[in-house]
Amino acid sequence: MGQKKKKAKKRTQKKKWKKALFKLVGITTVSFSILLVLFVLVVRLGVFGEIPDNTKLKRIKNNVATNVYSVDDKILGRYYYQNRTNASINEIPKHLINALVATEDVRFYEHHGLDYRSTLRVIVKSIILMDKRYGGGSTISQQLAKNLYPRKDFGILTMPVAKVKEIITAFRIEDLYSKDEILELYLNTVSFGENTYGIETAALIFFNKRPDELNIDESAILIGLLKANNSYNPRTNEKAAIKRRNIVLGQMLKYNYLEQEKYEVLIQKPIKLKYRKLTPDEGAAPYFREFLRKSCVDILKDKKHPDGSDYNLYTDGLKVYTTLNAQMQEYLEKSVENHLSKLQDLFDKHWKGKEPWIKNPKLAMLQIEQSNAYQSLIQKGLSSDEAIAAMKVPHKTEIFTWEGTQDTVMSSLDSLLHHFKTLQTGALVIHGKTGDVLAWVGGANYKYFKYDHITSKRQTGSVIKPIVYASALEHGIEPCDFYENDSVVYSDYNDWIPQNSSEGFGGFYSVKGALANSINTVSVKLLLEAGIDSTIELAHKMGIVSDLPSVPSMALGTGEVSLYEMVKAYAVLQNKGRRVEPRMIRRIEDAEGNVLYSDSMHEPKDTILTEATAQKVIAMMQGVVDRGTANGLRSIWKFEGELAGKTGTTQNNTDAWFMGMDSKLIVGVWVGGDSPVVRFRTTTYGQGAYAALPIFGNFLNKVYKNPKYSYLQNESFNIPDSIQTSLDCNDFDEDGESRFLRIFIDDDEDIGAFIKRLFKRKKRRKERNQSNSEDD
Repeated sequence: MGQKKKKAKKRTQKKKWKKALFKLVGITTVSFSILLVLFVLVVRLGVFGEIPDNTKLKRIKNNVATNVYSVDDKILGRYYYQNRTNASINEIPKHLINALVATEDVRFYEHHGLDYRSTLRVIVKSIILMDKRYGGGSTISQQLAKNLYPRKDFGILTMPVAKVKEIITAFRIEDLYSKDEILELYLNTVSFGENTYGIETAALIFFNKRPDELNIDESAILIGLLKANNSYNPRTNEKAAIKRRNIVLGQMLKYNYLEQEKYEVLIQKPIKLKYRKLTPDEGAAPYFREFLRKSCVDILKDKKHPDGSDYNLYTDGLKVYTTLNAQMQEYLEKSVENHLSKLQDLFDKHWKGKEPWIKNPKLAMLQIEQSNAYQSLIQKGLSSDEAIAAMKVPHKTEIFTWEGTQDTVMSSLDSLLHHFKTLQTGALVIHGKTGDVLAWVGGANYKYFKYDHITSKRQTGSVIKPIVYASALEHGIEPCDFYENDSVVYSDYNDWIPQNSSEGFGGFYSVKGALANSINTVSVKLLLEAGIDSTIELAHKMGIVSDLPSVPSMALGTGEVSLYEMVKAYAVLQNKGRRVEPRMIRRIEDAEGNVLYSDSMHEPKDTILTEATAQKVIAMMQGVVDRGTANGLRSIWKFEGELAGKTGTTQNNTDAWFMGMDSKLIVGVWVGGDSPVVRFRTTTYGQGAYAALPIFGNFLNKVYKNPKYSYLQNESFNIPDSIQTSLDCNDFDEDGESRFLRIFIDDDEDIGAFIKRLFKRKKRRKERNQSNSEDD
């Protein structure tokens, strides 16, 4: 009996424990449920921040980058805060959608924003069992909510608050949008790393493709990035990227989006990227894009959205259609790299370990004091000596070389001086007839050298001479008038004596011969005969806005002018004396394709020179190429078509220029250092024909080899026979006759007719001078 009572008592106690346990579990469950409901209500009421309502969710708008397009429909680059552009669901391949669903949300088409099975799995395995392998369980809709409305910090409540807000937002998104619309929003919002947002941008940056051009394994790579875009970046971590890609492909196989045979083939494929950066510092035509950016900002100041708000170049997804030719831009960039890499090597050997600023260290010191590194140290309270001492400490850094970016250990001071002696360039190509800018290289590398040498001003050297000679022709001088190549002291200008570069003094040069051989003595005489002020006025009318010095040395290029201005002025010569304004933007559209700004093709308008004068100057510039200072284009480059040009070299070989053209293209090239001390010590290497002309030759050679543009080498300037006849004389005579006797003999006329024509010419020149003085 005692045993039975004990067992009965134990059973009673056991029942009581069970009852108590069930009661405790029940109370705990109810309490937890009540707390959960209360917590959800608190979150929903906005205690932890606003949850977007349907009105806001209907107006979902990402920051979308502005695309910049070339005339041949290539993306040159973007302006953005976040590098994102939008693709429609129709532009996204089905296999990419399948990869996304199979990997991120296999029941996407079945749930309404919350996958209860995945959520329960996460609660049990990730939270209770602390097994992180089972992921976060967020649906695509929840991830979209997270991407659109980033999480805020609430301490230990951060994750619960974020999850509740994302679930509520996901429900609302599912109410408002179809499944395809949600997929489109998600794929245009999600980050793929490297400041890359949206599938369109990711496809372009990693594979240089549109989304609809991606194949299955490329799509799997991009979807694999979503789990951890730094860890699985195919550019920086190829092995991990392949492993993750194969997991994505395995998920596609598991859920019947991929056949076994296809899967076996795809997992063996190597990754083949066609990576291209679309940062402001890199990509095609960065100097051009920066110049263009400023123009776009100015244009958009006067444009408004329908609601009256301002347009934003960096967030509104605009499209800027330019005149730049992507193929020619590539040719010009490669031509610059090909030539300057060799020239820099020669430059470094030329100085034989010495620094170019050895005789003028103050210029190097000025460069140091203007650097960001120095200024930053000074702002921290360091003295000048302390700042320079700090800049001498070696550290890991990267420097520019023509072989590519080089990782090295170097002090900030050494890095600065290394870049200081890098040769720079400006190279600009326009279509002379329309003014369309076709290619633009403003320096050696935009990432390291922001200064644009197309818009910066440098002494022009002899490339100013065609303008001087045009002025002389406008004042009655003829191409076959001869001038003595003698040493003249200009007492009114501090006893200045112009020197020739290499020809010395002696003999007589025709006007056309003086231009072909860049004879300084004759050029000064022509300037003074035409009038300095009237020549400067002509230069301004042709497109040079910079101030020019009103002294005889202006004929030799002592004035400082930008390459942009020079190319603009040369277009007047190509257009038979009429001026054409450069054009860079064809149109700007908003995200919906509405035209905000347009600029139709330009045509030459204002007549600046007589047609005869412009054609004579072009014909004389052909002589520069055929037998003058640019003859290397014939003897070395073997060009056979009609070309005209002018070389230029400034004092001490500081600036090297070449301005060249065929009947359609005008190419301007400048080469030198950021500082005047960065230069060759000998004219052999520092002259325009050696330092600048090869970029023109390289570029034109590439253009002419392209079947699309090969016709250009057969085009003609169409100089009339009457103009050609006016150039029918020698460049140089050892014993030249006087100008008046030359005119008399050449025309084979009697003395009465000669005197009559002579006075008629003087009368015409006097009338022009009076007209010029009235204009002043």
